[in-house]
Amino acid sequence: MTGFRFHRRRHLMVPLLLLVSAGCSTIERLSEVGQVPDLRPIEDPRMEAGYRPVSLPMPAADPARSAGSNSLWREGARGFFRDQRARRVGDVLTVEVTIADRASLSNESRRSRSTSDSLGLPSVLGLETRLPGLLPGSPDPASLVDTQSSMANRGAGEVARSEDIALDIAAVILQVLPNGNLVVQGRQEIRVNFEVREISVAGIVRPEDITPANTIAHDKIAELRVAYGGRGHISDVQQPRLGAQVLDILLPY
Repeated sequence: MTGFRFHRRRHLMVPLLLLVSAGCSTIERLSEVGQVPDLRPIEDPRMEAGYRPVSLPMPAADPARSAGSNSLWREGARGFFRDQRARRVGDVLTVEVTIADRASLSNESRRSRSTSDSLGLPSVLGLETRLPGLLPGSPDPASLVDTQSSMANRGAGEVARSEDIALDIAAVILQVLPNGNLVVQGRQEIRVNFEVREISVAGIVRPEDITPANTIAHDKIAELRVAYGGRGHISDVQQPRLGAQVLDILLPY
């Protein structure tokens, strides 16, 4: 009896926790009525709880090179003058995201099969004359078994997808990997009335791919992560209610 009460209390705890969570969320939303969404403070992304430094297999480090005697040219240098492009932690560069993807797939398959079999025993050691006594009706020994079958299958599928994204966002170099590649991350928040649009981009950049204008195209960024979303009144209306989300998870049909 004690075990039954314990299980019953445990099952009751789940909906109670959901109600408490929903109540806290409701109180928080009610406290924000008539106020615009707050912007996040500017802070070091590396200090966030979810930030983790990038660790990838690196080649052996190149030995340090210095300028030769009586020479202004340093061995292995890429330019005579100092490059103004982003190359150190804290430097800023512009990421150009221009995505215009189109995909259209259409498949159709058909399959059909038809079979017909006939089996007869005209003579079986003279025993065919006894078939009328063994089988009902008046069987014909020449066509004892006759089978027919047919099958037809048809399948069709179509997929159409279209994506268009065009934006420029400034990113900060957070880390310089041992092989010289740069880990960059940039975030933007734009508030219009009661809606905040959030844009973020992150990835790994080769210094050679940064243009003289200190920009880089998105298709030259490895491990690219682009996020475009929002929060506010419009996003809140588009989000299903908590009860609907719970039912979508629990209902088996």
